[in-house]
Amino acid sequence: MEFTLELGKAIAATLLLLLLGDFFSTFFYHVPEHVFGKFHSIVHHGKNRSFLHYAVLTRNPLVLLDGILGALPYFIFIPWLWQLSPIGSVIGLALGEFHVVWRHVSILDWQTPPLIKNCCDSLFITTPERHWLHHQNAFAAYGDIFSFYDYPAQKWLTFLRYVRRRFKSKPLNA
Repeated sequence: MEFTLELGKAIAATLLLLLLGDFFSTFFYHVPEHVFGKFHSIVHHGKNRSFLHYAVLTRNPLVLLDGILGALPYFIFIPWLWQLSPIGSVIGLALGEFHVVWRHVSILDWQTPPLIKNCCDSLFITTPERHWLHHQNAFAAYGDIFSFYDYPAQKWLTFLRYVRRRFKSKPLNA
């Protein structure tokens, strides 16, 4: 009974960390950065940018900073989720980091095996091929871990672009 309860808490903490982290990272960092900033787009969406080349081989500090800013929402929830399950919190962080690396293997002409792709599609988990669509078109395929965030992120992107246009069209002294 005790093991089952702890297992349930670990699973809950893992899922909550991934769901909440991806939500806040998508809607409070990633999409706004595409609209108001240039930092993420320069580092992550510039021509011939690849995770392996820029994050691992060049040790570019801007990539590290961009990664930290994208990961910060996951760490914000650790104090609460740690109380629920320290093991689940660690597993959630590990799975999140694994997914960051995995979704960026598409630059290496990776093909997700059909069984894994079908499982990911069923669970709305972003595959490397889907994430590569975002690298090719910075206004499509949002949701770093979960693809179901794409549609609301598209709406959020449209709204924020409207706000930016309205803000730029108003004189500062009005």
